[in-house]
Amino acid sequence: MSATPSIKAVVFDFDGLMFNTEEIFNLSGRELLRRRGKEMTPSVLSLMMGRKADEAFPLMIEALGLTEDPAALRAEERAIFQDLLWKHVAPMPGLFELLAHIEARGLPKGVATSSRRPYIESLLGHFQLMDRFHVTLTAEDVIRGKPHPEIYLTAAARIGVAPSEMLVLEDSEMGTRSAAAAGAVAVSVPHEHSRHHDFSTAHFVAASLHDPQILRLLTGG
Repeated sequence: MSATPSIKAVVFDFDGLMFNTEEIFNLSGRELLRRRGKEMTPSVLSLMMGRKADEAFPLMIEALGLTEDPAALRAEERAIFQDLLWKHVAPMPGLFELLAHIEARGLPKGVATSSRRPYIESLLGHFQLMDRFHVTLTAEDVIRGKPHPEIYLTAAARIGVAPSEMLVLEDSEMGTRSAAAAGAVAVSVPHEHSRHHDFSTAHFVAASLHDPQILRLLTGG
């Protein structure tokens, strides 16, 4: 693990990092494809994970040899996802404890996600988290999705720190590559569906949001 400057801000990815929604996306994707006699394999899920939906669905269609319109497939998947969301959604372990640690240090926080704004605001509102973030960036706020660094460069600019002073927490290879390319201190926190990803661009790979290495970064230890 290389040396890092003092961390002055923390930015969170959303799906799979703050909430268990990658599992719900996996369930909805499996149902979408089951209706077409196809399977959501780990390789297809990895291809899509961390990307904006309008970039991810064409990749899925190509990989599985589908012929349907990406927008129509996305609308059907969104309906399935919404049916599952409130039955299954939960914060990832350690989220609230980590937020409290960051706030105790007086550091600004942000969210930078490939998902769309109404969806993330509904979840942040449900868990009473909206007011705890200084910046929220979504798919609507960028032209180029992850792994391009645009969203994290924008986050640093909005918060008012250099990218190298910003800790980014990500769960996927695409997101980690995006943060690293922006020059941020990228820490990967994999889950069941991303443990096999290539996290070679990460500053380190954390076991969970409880990982003491994350706290040491925040305290300069």
